[in-house]
Amino acid sequence: MKLWAKNVENDRKTDSDPNKNETVSAAKAINAAEAAAMADAFTVGRDREMDALLAEADVLGSLAHTRMLESIGLLSADELKDVQRELKAILAEIRRGGFVIEDGIEDIHSQVEVLLTGRLGEAGKKIHSGRSRNDQILVDLRIFLRREIAEIVRAAKQLFDRLQSLSEKHKNTLMPGYTHLQVAMPSSFGLWFGAYAEGLVDDMQLMLAAWRVCNRNPLGSAAGYGSSFPLDREMTTRLLGFDSPDFNAVYAQMGRGKTERIVAQGIAAIAGTIARLAMDNTLWLNQNFAFISYPDSLTTGSSIMPHKKNPDVWEITRGKCNLLAALPNTITMLTTNLPVGYHRDLQLLKEVLFPALKDIREVMAMVDYMLAHVEVREDILDDPRYAYLFSVESVNALVLDGVPFRDAYCRIGQQIESGNFAPEKQIRHTHTGSIGNLANDRIAALMDETLAQFDFGKVERAEAELGQ
Repeated sequence: MKLWAKNVENDRKTDSDPNKNETVSAAKAINAAEAAAMADAFTVGRDREMDALLAEADVLGSLAHTRMLESIGLLSADELKDVQRELKAILAEIRRGGFVIEDGIEDIHSQVEVLLTGRLGEAGKKIHSGRSRNDQILVDLRIFLRREIAEIVRAAKQLFDRLQSLSEKHKNTLMPGYTHLQVAMPSSFGLWFGAYAEGLVDDMQLMLAAWRVCNRNPLGSAAGYGSSFPLDREMTTRLLGFDSPDFNAVYAQMGRGKTERIVAQGIAAIAGTIARLAMDNTLWLNQNFAFISYPDSLTTGSSIMPHKKNPDVWEITRGKCNLLAALPNTITMLTTNLPVGYHRDLQLLKEVLFPALKDIREVMAMVDYMLAHVEVREDILDDPRYAYLFSVESVNALVLDGVPFRDAYCRIGQQIESGNFAPEKQIRHTHTGSIGNLANDRIAALMDETLAQFDFGKVERAEAELGQ
């Protein structure tokens, strides 16, 4: 009790000391400034770095938005002319690589507006009418992501063509087929390469879904609840080359996170296909298989074992693809159960998605380069260890001679157990999708049919017209 009373008395003395109170107030002010700086650094994070990638998309969105503002009377014709001129000047700076988001400027939207206001005064201040940062970042992301999808699809098509070419080139080169990683039945390099080509066709279906989601216009949804201005959302949709608006203003905002997740699912699908191809390559290059080889420059040696040719490129490819396969889950965990409306958590989506867009393109380019230099062995099945590959061929030959399948199966099985099996190494596969009938032309037609649905040209024409 005495100690408590002494402390209370000391507090009273402190409170009565005006110099002490001034010191406390100053300390509080300094701490508040430090807190604001810390909060800014923490919340902004890598936003300026990521937003630099959105610069061109942001200006394109503003070019469309300001033309719409003039059409509804919120900009005069002269103001529009000035704003359009300066926006196109900024666009040219971005394309030359001379654009930066300055220190103290929060994001790309603020940087563009600051530049316009500095150059045009009042007209520059008007460009934010009828929109929020929320729908501004949404339209930036849609424009940016559909461009990225176009690049990814083109890279996938190049890899697809490589795989198809190798499939045709090696359609008659036999190799073992495996189930449970046990020697199973005859396969061919034509089948193997062609399987991954067809896998990419299905992956493009997921990218097509992502493209369609990205190619809808959220601009005009403002902060997620629309605007009292008579915005012409159909006009901005047309100017930006979108297929349609995101109609419901609330849902347009809910698209943040969902759009990124769908794009990530397309990336993950491609990554899953390539990861399996990478694993096959690491196996086939192993000395115990020795089905394929690569130039020394595309493999790595050992620091102490001079015989080694390690598949480091394929191992890094496998690892990168496995990380990319986890991307949809990362985005799902970041956005799960967020209530309706915008939340700052969504900013972090850029940090996980944007690097992945670059990674998947680089992976496909490297895989294409590797496959351009692959060498395959043509005498693999001469090795006696693969004799049992032909057991099914022998069973089927008996069935074609009229022996019931189960009887034929038992007869060949007995020959194998007794060591008397003598394989007939003749392949008679003719049905669609088999060794003798790869159907690569039909697979190519499927890919062409899928790619035709992207309509990149419409988007590119719209963007080019806006920037002229």
